[in-house]
Amino acid sequence: MKVIMTGGGTGGHIYPALAVARGIMHKWPRARIIFVGTRKGMEKDIIPESGFEFKTISAQGLNRSSLVKAASSALKVPIGFWQARSIIKEFNPDIVVGTGGYVSYPVVLAASIMQFKTVIHEQNAFPGLANRALGKRADRIMLTFSEAAAYFPAEKTTVTGLPVRPEILTATRRDAASFFALQEDRFTIVVFGGSRGAQRINEAVEGLVEPLSADGVQLIWITGEQHFAALQQSVSSSENIDNVRIYPYLYNMELALAMADLVVCRAGAATLSELAVRGVPAILVPYPYAAENHQEKNARYLEKKGAALLIVDEFLDRQTLAARINELRNNKFRLLRMAQMMKKEGRPRALEDILDIIEEVVASKKEIDSP
Repeated sequence: MKVIMTGGGTGGHIYPALAVARGIMHKWPRARIIFVGTRKGMEKDIIPESGFEFKTISAQGLNRSSLVKAASSALKVPIGFWQARSIIKEFNPDIVVGTGGYVSYPVVLAASIMQFKTVIHEQNAFPGLANRALGKRADRIMLTFSEAAAYFPAEKTTVTGLPVRPEILTATRRDAASFFALQEDRFTIVVFGGSRGAQRINEAVEGLVEPLSADGVQLIWITGEQHFAALQQSVSSSENIDNVRIYPYLYNMELALAMADLVVCRAGAATLSELAVRGVPAILVPYPYAAENHQEKNARYLEKKGAALLIVDEFLDRQTLAARINELRNNKFRLLRMAQMMKKEGRPRALEDILDIIEEVVASKKEIDSP
């Protein structure tokens, strides 16, 4: 099998593509995969370091700040289209898989016009511009959130969920308690704001460290590199902090989630998928500058399902966060119900379902090609 993977700009598009690519190689060891991205996106570093062949085209996200900038970025679409067409013609793939981001649009568009099989995966509750535009052309559409189905043709759309790392599913609370040197049976809150941290979340949590710890709550706090030094100094000067573990970054995130009774975090699709398969209730503070405000839409979807609470970034402060935490700690039935509803949203078979759809689409191509 020969596969072109495309998607980039942010980790939210790249890491799902990598998970699918690795799944393809595991299921079909003789498969050949190339990634198509840009020279400027995160994919230019992440994909080659992952060991996959990487090719580039010219593409740029639509800049809505002015008509001139919007026109400039739009002009790159036909250039990227012809570059993608050349790559596709030379590689002759069995299928092209797009995971969103501006680079995926010209690649999947070119493939569909050239009569190659295409599938796309949409990570968010509100689909990105590229995937919305490609929905009518792709052979199949795969979704993380059922709410996104309204934007695509029903007959070729499937809610598969988003692939998560296997260790997210297998980590145990006992192992986590040992790793963090915390008590297994104590209420534990995990706070993080993405790989770079989130200043607004950190500022709200900073004022809660002492009262939470004094109340017996355990806190695992991942601050982000740029905020860590100042916050560590602040915590070390506090009293009653035996229950607090603070990190700039945590590579063993699966253990943090295994330990969590409640999470305070942003609302990116990958994070929410990991929370869902673990069944961890959350207070979500969506990143306010995410493209088309998709993080808030993700969070509102889960809030509507009863799996999470939402605090808009602008209105987050120590008092608001404390009130929400206490609201849940004092209502164990509600917290348990949230955990159950979050777990209901989890799709631990997401990767297997995605691979099954890819296999179906490739098989349909072979049937058409057979004399």
